[in-house]
Amino acid sequence: MNNLKTAVLLAAISGLLIAVGGVLMGTTGVVMFAGLAVVMNVGSFWFSADLVLKMSKAQQIERDQDPQLFAIVEHVARRAQMPMPRVFVIDSPQPNAFATGRSPKHAAVAVTSGIRTLLSERELRGVLGHELAHVANRDILTSSIAATIASAISMIGWFGLFFGGGRRGGGMFGLLAVIVAPIAAAVIQMAISRAREYQADRDGARYVQDPEGLASALAKLEMGAQRTPVEVAQSTAHLYIVNPLRGGLGGGMAGLFSTHPPIEERVRRLREMRPDQFLG
Repeated sequence: MNNLKTAVLLAAISGLLIAVGGVLMGTTGVVMFAGLAVVMNVGSFWFSADLVLKMSKAQQIERDQDPQLFAIVEHVARRAQMPMPRVFVIDSPQPNAFATGRSPKHAAVAVTSGIRTLLSERELRGVLGHELAHVANRDILTSSIAATIASAISMIGWFGLFFGGGRRGGGMFGLLAVIVAPIAAAVIQMAISRAREYQADRDGARYVQDPEGLASALAKLEMGAQRTPVEVAQSTAHLYIVNPLRGGLGGGMAGLFSTHPPIEERVRRLREMRPDQFLG
């Protein structure tokens, strides 16, 4: 269901690009700005792992520096049928973690010092299952596609606003498209991110055969992130297992622009998983 939702949302944001570009600038404008967005985001996608790790001040470690952490990552990677990813540690009191990499062969997983002191081994295994599921599901690619289309829509809107595209593209309708389309694109992009979080929860629980371990970890991480918010780049916040800026909150209208689903809903879904959904 989450994969179907992602496909529908990607189709919706693609349709929005075609509709807005066609109204404001015609076919030539759509192709031009979509091409520019692709160039901008392909580079970001290709080098995303190293960029994110550098921005997060993550330090790569070797097995002898933390044998326990390496053993857990190795176990989860084997369960996910993935190569062993690079392992990084972030010196931060906030309990959090993320994985990145354009494919399982180029994966890296990073955990904060705070998460190592807060979670049990069982809970940490659940978190790492979630993170490696993002890599296995090619979520970095999915988010890059969504970002590319959203960027193109924003650029078309910006161009139309400052160079009269709204007037040429149908008067009031064109003006509304200039203003509303980038907001709608952002909402759809965030919805895609939330759908991928649910899928990573589900698949991660399957890898470790223990949805309760991840559910317990998420409840702890939400409280820890709220108590110790940290400043990270907005462009990387969606990678973390819980929002590092404000924990896992985000209901009502604010939830539309949240990259993470409510923790309560994630925990509820995990605890409702039947044994046949995660064993094997």
